[in-house]
Amino acid sequence: MCTTILAGPKATADGSLIIARSADSDALKAQHMIYHKARRGEKLYRTADFGGANQFECLLPRKGFAYSTVPNWKTGLHGATGWNSRGVGLTGTESIFARDEALAFDPYVKEIGITEDDIPDVILPQAKSARHGAELLGRIISKTGCAEGFGVAFVDSQEIWYLETGTAHHWLAVRLPEGCAFGSANQGRLQKLDLKDGENFMASDKLAEFAIDNGFWTGKREDFNFFAAYTRDDERDLAYNIPRVYQILRSFLPAFDEPFESGSRYPVFVKPETPVTVQSVKALLRDHYSEGPLAAHDPYTNGKAGKEPLRPISVFRTYESHVMQVRPWLPQAIGEVTYLALGMADLSVYFPVYQGMTKFPKAFALGTNEADNDSAYWIFRKVQTLAMTDYEHLAPIVKEAYGQFEAALPERMQAIEKKYLRLAHADEKRARKYLQKQNAKLMHEAMALARSVLNRLFTAATGNVQATIFFANRAKKD
Repeated sequence: MCTTILAGPKATADGSLIIARSADSDALKAQHMIYHKARRGEKLYRTADFGGANQFECLLPRKGFAYSTVPNWKTGLHGATGWNSRGVGLTGTESIFARDEALAFDPYVKEIGITEDDIPDVILPQAKSARHGAELLGRIISKTGCAEGFGVAFVDSQEIWYLETGTAHHWLAVRLPEGCAFGSANQGRLQKLDLKDGENFMASDKLAEFAIDNGFWTGKREDFNFFAAYTRDDERDLAYNIPRVYQILRSFLPAFDEPFESGSRYPVFVKPETPVTVQSVKALLRDHYSEGPLAAHDPYTNGKAGKEPLRPISVFRTYESHVMQVRPWLPQAIGEVTYLALGMADLSVYFPVYQGMTKFPKAFALGTNEADNDSAYWIFRKVQTLAMTDYEHLAPIVKEAYGQFEAALPERMQAIEKKYLRLAHADEKRARKYLQKQNAKLMHEAMALARSVLNRLFTAATGNVQATIFFANRAKKD
């Protein structure tokens, strides 16, 4: 159960393209970072071979691109975020739910349909552009079907595409207007369909006609609304999904204050009043109603202990979140970067991972569903778990330390990129080796910082416990 944020180049402060998402499921779901080398020769991809969700199969083309993923430790699937060597980035998926009335005519293909587990490992090896990625996924949905509802974002150096499923075989994909931003939270958001505008829309064959013919869209063809026809919209969305979209829209449009009951009429694409930045997107992924109109609903303060009914963007069971940025004016290896936070975003640190990385530090490929002392995932997760036991006193320690690390990143990254460009001018191979070493250093520093913060938390917690439970004689000498 996730939250997605997109921003086009004319909506961001520096002209970059941004796609971001929090991946929420299970705090015990350790994530690994994996680089997949380019493959040669046809391959039959089978979900069952990895212990995946079902029996989905797909024949991959003879020549595949190299790509990176951040998958589930157990299966190595559901990569959640990744780049391929062609420069295409993907974040998926946003779990969404179709209307029962629509599913009655085209139910999910549970046994053999594509699931969120499969998408990165099927699309990234062959996507030549963001548009091509959406087209490939749409083709699979139309032919084989999907086993669940989802939304997926694709980015390259030119544009962002977002695809949402309707039913098992129906879908809609839209090119994000470059001056706009977008937010989604476990509910379909796309509405307009204009197939005469092939530059900005793609969809399954007879998407509107299927809804009209089966009676779950009763309006005029020219007024067809994908959300109204295909997307679930009931009381479950009022507390769980719409408040998160409300927070995102308020970030883009500070005066926005429409009631949750109007959620189905919230604007889909908006032009932000203040340009979007990587930092502002990180802040959104960390949001838990700590300020603003919904401050009374912060689940981590006011003694609520997470029992507040309005679900925030940042939850403890987030297993990773990421901000993917494309700066087209730079070479692909450094122009494309993912800011990755393992675990709960509010109490984690975002470290950069350049697209040019082809090998990740060993600690970032370790970890299971049981805590250990070696995996990066569990180092970050331990900090979060301890801080959550006394959020009021311990969370500020975490945020201060991580905030200082992140504040220093732009200058450090600028220095790395400057030297990379200088080296690449003479020797691309040497430049790549330098980038690999420097990026790994930043990742190791983030992990070392987490270890240090953990010790600081234990020191503070020990003092707090002692102050609360202290048996002393009158002289207080022992």
